Amino acid sequence: MRRSLNAHEKSDCGLTLLELAVAIFILALGSFAALRAVDQSRLEIGVADDRLLARVVAQNRAEALRLPGAGALPAQIEMAGRVFIIRTALKATEGGLREASINVTAPSGVGALLVTYLPGGPAP
Repeated sequence: MRRSLNAHEKSDCGLTLLELAVAIFILALGSFAALRAVDQSRLEIGVADDRLLARVVAQNRAEALRLPGAGALPAQIEMAGRVFIIRTALKATEGGLREASINVTAPSGVGALLVTYLPGGPAP
């Protein structure tokens, strides 16, 4: 025997069009956020090699400054087909050492900063 539904009883057999539209909208927002995260990761990975090379250039400059009679070193270095700009700031410390701040900038705009301490003596 089949029972008929009263006005107060409701059949809950499916989704309304509004519920479906809200679900699709939420999925679209989630997909958009995931695509933005993937794109940001791609951009960061794309400049990782420049950042790594800039760090190597900064370490090379620090070692060159440690050599006796380093003299005047070039402000630009070419490595792996890229030209890196190097800015070095030297200042004396109270302990008799020299603090060298080496800032290297890659063509893409990223770079590296290395601070090292050198034996005392006159700044080159």
